[in-house]
Amino acid sequence: MVVVMIVLRLNTHSGVPPYLQIVQQVKHDIRFGLLKEGDKLPSVKEAVTMTAVNPNTVFKAYRELENQGIVRGQAGLGVFVLRQPTMPSSGVQAELAADLDSWLHKAQQAGLDDEAVEALFAIRMRNSKKG
Repeated sequence: MVVVMIVLRLNTHSGVPPYLQIVQQVKHDIRFGLLKEGDKLPSVKEAVTMTAVNPNTVFKAYRELENQGIVRGQAGLGVFVLRQPTMPSSGVQAELAADLDSWLHKAQQAGLDDEAVEALFAIRMRNSKKG
């Protein structure tokens, strides 16, 4: 059992329900290697302390992650990462991150705020999946 301390953060202005923010953050942390197979998620008590949400919110997030087959709860021990998705090499990820950093800089220079950047990105993602 490996204990890795991630910090859960919630954006109260995002409009995304807190439990989904926790789900998304854990999935991102797994996808990008901050959490690996076998790592233990923060306990519900630790997560509540970090996020200032109701324990039921954390339970709901962990249950959703478990339903998706990403984590597994073990009674009395905690919640553990089951698997990591296949990802491109770290070199490819670094190149993509550099390209994205450059794009973000251009977007900021053009006057786009965070909300506009996120909206533009979401629209482009949807359109790219349509073909």
